Amino acid sequence: MRIVVDLNRCQGYAQCVYLAHEVFRLSGQEALTYEPNPDDERRLQVERAAMACPVQAIVIGRLDGAERGETS
Repeated sequence: MRIVVDLNRCQGYAQCVYLAHEVFRLSGQEALTYEPNPDDERRLQVERAAMACPVQAIVIGRLDGAERGETS
């Protein structure tokens, strides 16, 4: 799983931190940091965090060959 957060869009509401604190963290008052490639075991937490984001700043993708355009 791959996560991208649009930090220009992020307003520091921290809903993602509450729902997936192993992946998203606040540094200081409003600076969001995150693990861009969390384990797939965290997928449900990350999906909930992305849906809870008031400004929809979180995008979730995949890291498999299909995403990179590779074929078998």
